[in-house]
Amino acid sequence: QVQLVESGGGLVQAGGSLRLSCAASGVFFRINTMGWYRQGPGKQRELVAGITFGGITNYADSVKGRFTISRDNAKNTVYLQMNSLTLEDTAVYYCNAVITDRISIQMNYWGKGTLVTVSS
Repeated sequence: QVQLVESGGGLVQAGGSLRLSCAASGVFFRINTMGWYRQGPGKQRELVAGITFGGITNYADSVKGRFTISRDNAKNTVYLQMNSLTLEDTAVYYCNAVITDRISIQMNYWGKGTLVTVSS
């Protein structure tokens, strides 16, 4: 059973920073793409940033230059460094991972989410 557990959310003032972490546990062959999504109040879930196993990254236009995604493959962990936070960044942030299991089946996993609240 694969689990993704996020941490690092909380309350921060506008202009501040937070760092989210997501650790994958369980039995599997490899974690392929990892990413962060978010869902703000009254909004649909959207991709924030993604990173491949080899380290290629992509970002939503709204966070480019402010957020940085990284991963530690030895620790099965992905990070999201968020700087210059604005009120519009308030959302529940979800970790996502595409994982290949021991019989070469790829599956998509989600964490339960961590709340980021940016205050004025």
